[in-house]
Amino acid sequence: MNGRPSVVALCGSQRDGSYTRTALEHALSAARAAGARTTLLDLRELDLPPFDPDLDEQGASADLTSAVREADVLLLGTPVYHGSYSSTLKNALDYCGSDEFEAKTVGLLAVAGGSTYASTLDHLRVIARSVHAWVLPHQVGIPKASSAFAEGELVDEALRARVERLGEEAVAYANIAPDPVRGETESTPADD
Repeated sequence: MNGRPSVVALCGSQRDGSYTRTALEHALSAARAAGARTTLLDLRELDLPPFDPDLDEQGASADLTSAVREADVLLLGTPVYHGSYSSTLKNALDYCGSDEFEAKTVGLLAVAGGSTYASTLDHLRVIARSVHAWVLPHQVGIPKASSAFAEGELVDEALRARVERLGEEAVAYANIAPDPVRGETESTPADD
């Protein structure tokens, strides 16, 4: 990481007026205020055909993987669909692997129409860990989104504070060493 960390948010919503996109914009705003360079990758604007492992590149997949690889921190944002994350985000993540995620800090955000979002965050955490990312302990779930947002703004102050904290922690932990070298000596207790 050179100078200011780069925080890239992947928005997995296809909806106009997306609550997920709005929440990610709040997180990115907090990250900028904390000193980061930020980018919102709105996946609905990228040409990403369904992932085909037999092809090296498809559509804008090289742009996606390059942006993910070069980011210091990724924020993954998704609406909750059937207790999990969107197919839009799943397709984008299928283009990426350990080369893009290894030792990268990842923050998670899920927006639910109802009250349940925990399994969505769990699923995203498992995916990020499986490609060797370091997932921030602070994650954001926004329940009952229609009451948390009004006229395109996140109006629930407690939730907005959580979203802003996600952006701040993205910057604070941008250069964390997820697998620190342990201070072990050459001798172990069994050798004594």
